[in-house]
Amino acid sequence: MVTVMRKGPTEVDILILGAGWSSTFLIPLLLKEHITYAATTTTGRDGTLKFKFECDAKNLEEYESLPAAKTVLITFPLKGKHQSFCLYKTYTETHNHCNIPFHFIQLGSTGIFTIPGQDLWVTRHSKYDVSNARAIAEDEMLQLGGCVLNLSGLWGGTRQPQNWVDRVAPTKDMLKEKASLHLIHGYDVARAVIGVHQKFHLAIGQRFLLTDLVVHDWWAMILGYAKDNEENENMTHSRIKWIGELMDEHQVRALPRSMEQLGRCYDSRDFWATFGMMPVRTYTVG
Repeated sequence: MVTVMRKGPTEVDILILGAGWSSTFLIPLLLKEHITYAATTTTGRDGTLKFKFECDAKNLEEYESLPAAKTVLITFPLKGKHQSFCLYKTYTETHNHCNIPFHFIQLGSTGIFTIPGQDLWVTRHSKYDVSNARAIAEDEMLQLGGCVLNLSGLWGGTRQPQNWVDRVAPTKDMLKEKASLHLIHGYDVARAVIGVHQKFHLAIGQRFLLTDLVVHDWWAMILGYAKDNEENENMTHSRIKWIGELMDEHQVRALPRSMEQLGRCYDSRDFWATFGMMPVRTYTVG
């Protein structure tokens, strides 16, 4: 057997597989809470462990070099059949000599709940696209006893909702289709991960929705930040004009629109109530 040299500790509380955007919020909070951790990237940059997920990997050296962790957080998307099982099986088998329980958290997207005929209010128990590749992998993780956190729109730091408008609503017709918007700040994602880690007995085999408990209105948001968008003043004025026209055309008397007008409203109270928490970074304009 090959002897593997470790770059980090042999045992941690949380192992972050994929130290990307979310880790910029999670790692500082772990340090503050004195929760031990290790993190990976595909290149091993910035003092992380090198790890690139491959299903049915023949070379187990990268797995063996990972520390044993009470909670394994998977931040990158797993897709389709067998990926969750392969990661779970390979990690647990290469660490079966460690005398600690292994728990898995998979970060997912609320996009799987975007289906025809969806109910107005969407909860973690609502129908979702079971043929979606990410949903298939998430369901497999749930069957293995892991927890899935389906995240709404991620914001914070370099990710700011007002910067998305040029991409999602460059025309009046596209703006007309923009209704509800659900968000969760990276800091609250970090708090949620730690909450699940500390009370995993409440999360075994469970899927949760994660939002900031607010149903945001795209039109209201665009109006709210228009005064600050001087770089693209002409486009901003056009959108304000379009919103006024759309409100007349669709008999919207004031913003924000009603839940019925917005449609597909996420109800994430179940997560916050289960873990005795509340979000603390709600998106506001101005």
